[in-house]
Amino acid sequence: MKSAYELAMERLAKASPTLVLTDEQKTQLAEIDSTYKAKIAEKELFLKDQIQKAENAGNFGEIEKLEKQLISEIARLRQDCEAKKEKLRANFSK
Repeated sequence: MKSAYELAMERLAKASPTLVLTDEQKTQLAEIDSTYKAKIAEKELFLKDQIQKAENAGNFGEIEKLEKQLISEIARLRQDCEAKKEKLRANFSK
């Protein structure tokens, strides 16, 4: 007799079967991750430098603006990364 957990896992597998990725597919996903990590690091370096310059100048309004920009840029890049990976995963299942 199967447990409720096992039955639930069987139903889940039927509803959305798991996708087994090849090494090439994993590499493609890793390349996207690597590319976006580099883009995020580049934005962080640039904007943190700008924040430092604003701090040295005592321009606190500019600091707040740049920090908000940094947060939004990182969030946007992460969303772009996930969207690209989802698009690629959708192509894998075809």
